[in-house]
Amino acid sequence: MTLTRISAIDLAARIAARDVSCVEVMTAFLDHIDAVNPVVNAIVSRVDRATLLAEAAMRDMTAPMGPLHGLPFAVKDLEETKGLRSTHGSPLFADHVPDADSIMVSRLRAAGAILIGKTNVPEFGFGSQTYNTVFGTTLNAYDQSRTAGGSSGGAAVALALGMLPLADGSDHGGSLRNPAAFNNVFGFRPSPQRIPEETLGDVFAAGMAVLGPMARSVADLAMLFSVQAGPDPRAPLSLPESGSAVSAPLDVSVAGRRIGWLGDLGGHLPMEPDILSLCESGLRVMEGLGAIVEPVAIGFPMEDLWQAWIDLRAWLIAASLGEIYADDRRDRLKPEAQWEVARGLALTGSDVSAALAVRTRWVRHLSGLFARYDYLVLPSAQVFPFAADTHWQAEVAGKPMDSYHRWMEVVVAATMSALPALNVPVGFNAQGLPMGMQLMAPFHADLACLQLGHAYDCATRWPDKRPPPLRAGR
Repeated sequence: MTLTRISAIDLAARIAARDVSCVEVMTAFLDHIDAVNPVVNAIVSRVDRATLLAEAAMRDMTAPMGPLHGLPFAVKDLEETKGLRSTHGSPLFADHVPDADSIMVSRLRAAGAILIGKTNVPEFGFGSQTYNTVFGTTLNAYDQSRTAGGSSGGAAVALALGMLPLADGSDHGGSLRNPAAFNNVFGFRPSPQRIPEETLGDVFAAGMAVLGPMARSVADLAMLFSVQAGPDPRAPLSLPESGSAVSAPLDVSVAGRRIGWLGDLGGHLPMEPDILSLCESGLRVMEGLGAIVEPVAIGFPMEDLWQAWIDLRAWLIAASLGEIYADDRRDRLKPEAQWEVARGLALTGSDVSAALAVRTRWVRHLSGLFARYDYLVLPSAQVFPFAADTHWQAEVAGKPMDSYHRWMEVVVAATMSALPALNVPVGFNAQGLPMGMQLMAPFHADLACLQLGHAYDCATRWPDKRPPPLRAGR
């Protein structure tokens, strides 16, 4: 098997045992990227080959730095990377080269990863469709006429096609879960501040965006998560457990675990055909592992939750982009970004307080459900990957969508509750398009979430069972 097709754990072990050199690994991945990336446009701002091979040669002469020693890595283009262009998918930052790494990126480097470039994103990460005016559109790993999802679309596609052994992402409105589902890989939204972030505003603000790992197996994902996670004094709300404490052990029995299946939230969410049935087939795998699966009524006014989420999202976006919106750069923001900022600026303090109160009621409501269930499950998306030249779905199952992100409402349940949520693949529809479902664990139960996902992964092996045809050169 070629080096680009083995697991990240096995690849790291071969490097550590000196069965293969970092230069050989880098060469294999760069050759594969050269062959595949022009078709899908997933990796951008690439570092030149000579520089990367020199860095790999240096790794070969040093003792192992950490779990990622010598592994090629491309960071999501919303993260700051020292000396490497970080555009945020925006023409306003097309030439932005940071002079410092983010906390998470500094951890990747310290663990031995070699940064080869960035993965493509929608502008500022807005929308679950990866396109921008700086680099263009990223295409789906399984069907290059379709969207990759987003905002971690470049990461998911590069991972699915074997251009990267691991990838990082971030998630506010499903940006880890949606592209993972659309490309048949795993994407984990951990508890907020499990992976610490520095903020430009209030360090104590209860933000809803998180960083997280992506991989082709839960074991690989947990290895990356162990590097990313852990406290940092620059993020005073960061959770205190070390990365290793919340990523292992994975091999536990899930027999007797109680799973509540939320489906389409009692008809509240329109769904394209086959999504629910694919998720239910995945749940039958869980039952085969001894888990107890029951349908559960949500029992909460979900439209109230949606309205609270779009208010809080707009409020946060207005705080981060309000200065740009206020000057002559406004017209260089994409329409969806302008819409978000305008909504946020129009909100009153009372509006924000009311939205926070809804979120509080939602969290308390879920506490009651988790008294009965160990996990809750939802689909990861309401539609299959759609045409790559469509910016967002205006209709789902005959129901008009009233915003650019309404078609992804299914992800809001975890975002508004700070639950850890893992996308796991559930298979393909008749057109060969992938789908996934979200495994949601109780508050701060990140390890429990990964343990259920690992048991499911070992029983299904979807990424290995059905890799993208393009990965095999077809």
